[in-house]
Amino acid sequence: MKKVLIASTIAAFLWFIMFSPWTSMYVNFWIAMAFSAAILWTLSAVFDKKFSQQFSFTVKDVIIGVLSAAVLYLVFVIGNYLSTQWFDFAGSQIEGIYGMKDGQNLLLVGILLAVLIGPAEEIFWRGYVQKKLGTKYGEWTAVLITVIIYTLVHIWSFNFMLIMAAMVCGIFWGVLYKYHKNIVTLIISHAVWDLTVFVLLPIA
Repeated sequence: MKKVLIASTIAAFLWFIMFSPWTSMYVNFWIAMAFSAAILWTLSAVFDKKFSQQFSFTVKDVIIGVLSAAVLYLVFVIGNYLSTQWFDFAGSQIEGIYGMKDGQNLLLVGILLAVLIGPAEEIFWRGYVQKKLGTKYGEWTAVLITVIIYTLVHIWSFNFMLIMAAMVCGIFWGVLYKYHKNIVTLIISHAVWDLTVFVLLPIA
C-alpha cells in the first residue's frame, strides 16, 4: 500500500499545481494535464507488476464502455439542469470549467482527452489505485477510498460544481469497475465521455 500512497500523493500534488489559485496561472492547463496524465500512466506501469495483463477486451467490453459514457452524459445533463435551478452559483462555476478550453485548439484538446488524459486517469485511479486497495480492504471499501481521493484532489479548484462532478464520475466509474473489471471498458467510457462533454456536445 506504500506505493499506492506515494502515487496518490504525487497525483494530489499535480492536481494542486493545475487547479489551485496560487499556481494555476503559471501553467497552461492542457499542457499540465497532459503531463500529469503521462505521469499517472507511468506510475501505474512502474508500480503494478501486472500492468500489461489488463488490456485484453471483447466487443462486449467496447459496447459497455460506449453505452456507459452515454448514461453518464445523460446524468450530467440532468445534473446540470437541477443544479442551475437549485444553486445561483452553478451556472458561473460550470462556465468556469468550460472556460479551460477557451482559446485552445479544440482538435488538440479532443485528441488529448481521448488518447491520453481519459485513458491515463482510468488506468491510474481504477486500474491501479482501486484495484490495489481492493486486494487489501475489499472491493466496496476500495471504491469508497478511491472516490474520496479522486474527489479531494480536485478540491484545490475551490469550484463546488467541479468537485461534485469529480465525485459523481468517481462513483460511476468506480462502481462500473467493481462490477465489470475490464480496464479497456473504463478507458473507453472515460475517453468518450470526456470527448463528448468537453468538445462534441458541451452541456453548458
